[in-house]
Amino acid sequence: MSDAVRVLLVDDQALFRAGVSVILGAQAGIEVVGEAADGREAIQRVDELEPDVVLMDIRMPEMDGVEATRQIFAPERVARRARPVRVVVLTTFNLDDRAATAIRYGASGFLLKDATPAQLADAIRTVHTGNAVLAPADLTTLLDGEFRQQRPVPTSFLTLTDKEREVALAVARGLSNAEIGEQIFASESTVKTHVGGVLRKLGLRDRVQVVVFAHEHGLV
Repeated sequence: MSDAVRVLLVDDQALFRAGVSVILGAQAGIEVVGEAADGREAIQRVDELEPDVVLMDIRMPEMDGVEATRQIFAPERVARRARPVRVVVLTTFNLDDRAATAIRYGASGFLLKDATPAQLADAIRTVHTGNAVLAPADLTTLLDGEFRQQRPVPTSFLTLTDKEREVALAVARGLSNAEIGEQIFASESTVKTHVGGVLRKLGLRDRVQVVVFAHEHGLV
């Protein structure tokens, strides 16, 4: 199990955590390494257990999933972390405005609590590779409401090469590496290299944050 995706479950309902733990325990390549009952405990568990993916309930007493996500991705915590962590927000209804805020803080998307076991496992594997767990159209709908007042484009964007800028905007529109490759007449490995350059120069963690960056600065 050393190469399994390590998952932390965060929900204030013990029965829900137990059920999800059983479901994930039956999935190949996924290991539940811990649980937390609220946002404060989640932050502690992330520091202690270094999970790959956190399934984070959005509405909890004491500290909700939005604030916990914000603190998990605080720059000082990210700098101390030996391995990257991804957060998937769990919510009871679609296009939750709190989920949008959590994505802006660093979450890789959201999943409805009535998702099937297969959808849950696929979401964990998807965010572990740095991708979002909701369709680009839904992500755009969420973020359009978050960034009514757009910020000026930072100088870091100007350091991108023309090709990196083209790739960044394609990622922001939800295109896959294969689709981007067809658009710019390049191999997937070349596109992957360009995406890495974009993330490094803009100081972003993954493709989801490229989408957030583009919406925040009015690039799409």
